[in-house]
Amino acid sequence: MTRKVATVFGGSGFVGRPVVGRLARAGYVVRVAGRTATDAATLRMLGDVGQVVPVVASITDESACVAAIEGSSLVINLVGILSPRGAGTFEAIHVEGAGRVARLAAASGVERLIHVSALGAHAGSPSAYARSKAEGECVVSRAMPEAVIIRPSLIFGVDGPFPAMFARMARFLPVMPVFGATTRFQPVWVGDVAEGMVRIATGADMAGAIFEFGGPQVLTMRQIVAWAARWGGHPRPLFTVPRWLATVQGAVLERLPGKMLTRDQVRLLYVDNVVAPGARTLDMLGITPSPMELMMG
Repeated sequence: MTRKVATVFGGSGFVGRPVVGRLARAGYVVRVAGRTATDAATLRMLGDVGQVVPVVASITDESACVAAIEGSSLVINLVGILSPRGAGTFEAIHVEGAGRVARLAAASGVERLIHVSALGAHAGSPSAYARSKAEGECVVSRAMPEAVIIRPSLIFGVDGPFPAMFARMARFLPVMPVFGATTRFQPVWVGDVAEGMVRIATGADMAGAIFEFGGPQVLTMRQIVAWAARWGGHPRPLFTVPRWLATVQGAVLERLPGKMLTRDQVRLLYVDNVVAPGARTLDMLGITPSPMELMMG
């Protein structure tokens, strides 16, 4: 029997690794597509010999995408950026790149396409990031109407940037600054996000569905930062950064290498990021969302 082939764009990242592992266990040959093959080299151990295959294919490269997608029955696009860098603009990655993957998947006869967007994606958002995510969803749906779109909230995990970033800050700062202190989030475990994708890929046809993935708790940013500091072993007093000051800091930091904070991210931090009433959720896939306290030990 010939194994089904899955292509995962951005599969070597924090969210991609558990997705690749679960797809391999489900019997797929998994092509992990990224800008370099070295990023995915360590993922070979997640499957049998030859089952997980690193592929050099940026979503901005048409011919590379064609080769990466050819022969696949499943394509998952996890690629996203939090701030533009050089040619890697929101338009190039979230809109043109996402549309390219969807168009080529449809042309290749791919059975299922899963496109990962973001909770809060909206054409009227004050954030260019969120507006580009919304436009990307529209482009994907036009190119392949049966594509399934997933909008996750803030994703947490032991190996991910959250809550580790806040924990590192608490280790060195006597007081923890909090941006968007009262903004609400619904942190979701990376394992639940990955499992949700695999169930969509392998379960009943859900053509054109939009899912919103959130955890079991709605928390303010202030609560999240306080929890992360305690989790890291360095509880700290909290300082709510006024919005005007956060904007000034973003204007300065976005000009420095690494772009620790941008004005666009500041705008995003003042918009609630929770699952909408009536949305399709993890529960509809038979997954009970996992709380941070349990999964983070």
